[in-house]
Amino acid sequence: MKPTNLLLSLLILLLLSCKQIIDNTPPNLILIMTDDQGWGQTGFYNHPVLKTPNLDAMAENGIRFDRFYAAAPVCSPTRASILTGRSNDRTGVLDHGYALRNQEKTLAVALQKAGYATGHFGKWHLNGLRGPGVPILKDDRHSPGKFGFDHWLSVTNFFDINPLMSENGIFIDLKGDSSKIIVEKALEFIKEKSNQNIPFFTVIWDGSPHDPFLASSKDRSYFINLDELSQNHYGELVAFDRSLGLLRKSLRELELEKNTILWYCSDNGGLRNISPSTVGGLRGFKTTIWEGGLRVPAIIEWPKVIKPKVTQFPASTMDIFPTIADILGLPDSDLLNPIDGISLYPVLKNDISNRQKKIPFRYKDQGALIDNNFKLVATSLSKKEFELYNLKEDKAETINVAKQNQLIFDQMRVEFLNWNKSVDSSWVGKDYPEGKVLKQPKRQFWMNDERYEPYLKDWLNRSEYRDRILRSR
Repeated sequence: MKPTNLLLSLLILLLLSCKQIIDNTPPNLILIMTDDQGWGQTGFYNHPVLKTPNLDAMAENGIRFDRFYAAAPVCSPTRASILTGRSNDRTGVLDHGYALRNQEKTLAVALQKAGYATGHFGKWHLNGLRGPGVPILKDDRHSPGKFGFDHWLSVTNFFDINPLMSENGIFIDLKGDSSKIIVEKALEFIKEKSNQNIPFFTVIWDGSPHDPFLASSKDRSYFINLDELSQNHYGELVAFDRSLGLLRKSLRELELEKNTILWYCSDNGGLRNISPSTVGGLRGFKTTIWEGGLRVPAIIEWPKVIKPKVTQFPASTMDIFPTIADILGLPDSDLLNPIDGISLYPVLKNDISNRQKKIPFRYKDQGALIDNNFKLVATSLSKKEFELYNLKEDKAETINVAKQNQLIFDQMRVEFLNWNKSVDSSWVGKDYPEGKVLKQPKRQFWMNDERYEPYLKDWLNRSEYRDRILRSR
């Protein structure tokens, strides 16, 4: 071979190897979630008054899940499912304000071990405290830092304009729109890590549009024909959508967008008493196991891999950890069994319509089991009362078809009851090496927690805290 040909061949091999290195670069990961946004509250579902141009653009460029489910119809349980891949009751998070058990294995810890920088920004609500969001204490045994986050700018619960937050335990009084604040702070983290060539896992949990609704006058102005409550509610969603636009624009400017997985969803179904309706014609609202309480908008954007499409494949927040674990090839030992979710990685790359593993739900005395088009609903677990719905023909769940599909109904009922027993076993700690649940903080309002007593006098001057503190005395 002539020297020039040999040199050319070596150059081609070098270019190919460089391309392979680039192709094998682990993706950056961003999970962004709203608080109480209903399934119908997006522009891409033709909402009558709300415009969401940035969510719409994201949907046009990614995969839109028309049947995506929060693991529970309230916030804390869904957050627990995202971090663990498990149904919330397994993790000890029965309802809003329960603490996630330290014995659980979390996505953030797994990614830390895989070399990712991990950051949490916004609402946490997994440390056992109720009430409007306050800064998380540095020594809180259930802070984001205890579950694998290197850096966190967080509050215990929902938060609005001009929030008081905690950055790794240091209180920071911030000014401005809360959605914009946490996205800008997350972008500081993202820029720093990308400059260091460190892959990042960034969780952005917004406090909007949770009550008390407080939007800027400009954002309310789009809804002047609505009642004041609804004006502020929808105004908060305008602000969130704008912050999402800032996030996506910044990722493009940083040339990170192609190999960043941006995963958006809401934490539970929509709210009652908001006009127009929040749930897009579905039955039920937040706190119920009907579609309006569980089904939420969801989009995954990953330009390097995902070709834009809309899918009817049923998926849930319990699938997030298994999906990321599959994409990165994380060891099975990083997840605590039993896992209730599945990997959606094949769905991202291929057209798959049917889900092999059913999606289970349990919340208080309610439950459900989704098997593609069929949904078993436990209207009362204590009384073992069940109904069956065909969601393909009846997404509003108006007709109980149990009698017409007796075999399917009986099979799903047995499967759900067996799963429910396994959750009972998890609840008492049988999944943990200790075989039991270690000491957990009690669920309580922060104004009754002695650790916060030193701050109450000053916080009486804050409108978001004042009434709660006075009522607790």
